Amino acid sequence: MNFKLIETNRLLLKGLTPEDMTEIFERNHKPKIKTILGHRSEEDYEKELHKYKNGYSSYNRSFMLFLLEDKASGKIIGRCGLHNWNRDHWRAEIGYSMEDESFKQQGLMSEAVEAIIDYGFKQMNLNRIEALVADYNTASLRLLEKNGFIKEGIMRKHYYVNGVFEDSVVFAILREEYTK
Repeated sequence: MNFKLIETNRLLLKGLTPEDMTEIFERNHKPKIKTILGHRSEEDYEKELHKYKNGYSSYNRSFMLFLLEDKASGKIIGRCGLHNWNRDHWRAEIGYSMEDESFKQQGLMSEAVEAIIDYGFKQMNLNRIEALVADYNTASLRLLEKNGFIKEGIMRKHYYVNGVFEDSVVFAILREEYTK
């Protein structure tokens, strides 16, 4: 597997495209897939399998997913990437999750997000990176603001979560606003 690699102070970010994900599923058995992708549960694996079976990208949408590996332990601790990548309009949506609770609140996701934003503007040639966040997710709201994202508005009843429609706060950062 030829990961696209980004190294930060404490993390190794291993980048995967839809084609890489297809290769992982076609060339490996379930236990190996779970190890490669850092799945912690059967549910994690089943969600990924569902994405694989239903197609990772469409004619004008793709993604670049980075697995977050803690350098000290070699453990996959989370994910951060750019999805809903629309090449025609030079934009993508950033998403992230820290899947190992013991690594939360150490600034690791901020380290990863900073690297992914840089990758998006410099390697993917994006003009705009968007983020959609629940209004009660204060940690995520702070993370975006810390990294230069600007609040643009609210998409009402945008996500259906646990039987409830929830609003999304829309944030974005433009290439011209990016200062690194």
